[in-house]
Amino acid sequence: MTGPLFSFEHVSVGDDSRWRLRDVVVELPDCGITTIVGPSGSGKSTLLRCCNRLEALREGVVRYRGVDVMTIDPLVLRRRVGMVFQRPTPFAGTGRDNLRVADPNISDARAAELLQVVKLDPSFLDRDATRLSGGEAQRLCLARSLAARPDVLLMDEVTSSVDPPTRIALEELAHSCARSDVRVLWVTHDFDQARRIADHIVVVLAGRVAHSAPAGELEAAAPPDVLAFLEEARGGE
Repeated sequence: MTGPLFSFEHVSVGDDSRWRLRDVVVELPDCGITTIVGPSGSGKSTLLRCCNRLEALREGVVRYRGVDVMTIDPLVLRRRVGMVFQRPTPFAGTGRDNLRVADPNISDARAAELLQVVKLDPSFLDRDATRLSGGEAQRLCLARSLAARPDVLLMDEVTSSVDPPTRIALEELAHSCARSDVRVLWVTHDFDQARRIADHIVVVLAGRVAHSAPAGELEAAAPPDVLAFLEEARGGE
């Protein structure tokens, strides 16, 4: 049995005026797709960003496969633990230029293969990345993350502003990554999506992890505040 992918040991982020995370203790399993759900402003994205040192911890330790992330060079960590943000940020230049940010030696054949993985035509290698639609830019940024051959993908609300075909494509890609032993941590406000794609679900409420369980066992031992959140989330679907 493997250890956790990430472990949070009494992690707090923020200060006395506003704690975005407060005394979080949780282990995220080293398998498949883990979705992180909770109300807006609950700390979901902050939790995700702690996994590759994009947040400064006020207290506690985050470990990646047993190693304190603060002891890992940030550039090395972010190649192993790639992140795709809610708002895609392609760099100036072509699609090819963007992929070369992640892998300076990438061949055109490999670059075209990655574009096809994210459902983009190879002609996007020569397209101006800053002139792509939101969905196209999101897919290019995902291809850029994959170009670094990560062990883990952090996906922060990546389908919140894309059309249904792109949402379906990104969900399918997450499953494809999981089948290829790339772990996926996916923050979403869409509880139906969370249940649809997850092997494991983490519920974040008011800056704390209120519950963590396999997707098929989420309600089994959930405390009352989590059950209330789940009922409300279902009602909003």
